[in-house]
Amino acid sequence: MTIRSRREVVTFNHPFRIRGIDRQLPAGAYEVVTDEEMIESLSFAAFRRVATMIKVPVEGSRGLAMEVVSIGPADLSDAQRIDAGQSDG
Repeated sequence: MTIRSRREVVTFNHPFRIRGIDRQLPAGAYEVVTDEEMIESLSFAAFRRVATMIKVPVEGSRGLAMEVVSIGPADLSDAQRIDAGQSDG
C-alpha cells in the first residue's frame, strides 16, 4: 500500500474553533497534513484521503510547543468558510 502526505499552510484571520479541538485557537497560519493511500486496483493512479491533521499550539504553551490533532476535512472547510465570512471591523 502506497501512502503519500500532502502538506499545506492554511491561514485564519480570526480566532476560530474546529470540531475535534475543545478550545478556541488563535488567528494565524497552521500546517495541515493530509495522508492519502493509493487505490491499487485501478489502471491509473488514484488516491483516497485517509487522515487529515492540523498542527496547533499545546494549550498553555504560548505557541512554543505544538501538537498534531486529527480533524475531519469537512470540519476544516467549515472553519475556513466561517473565518472568511467574518468582518475585520
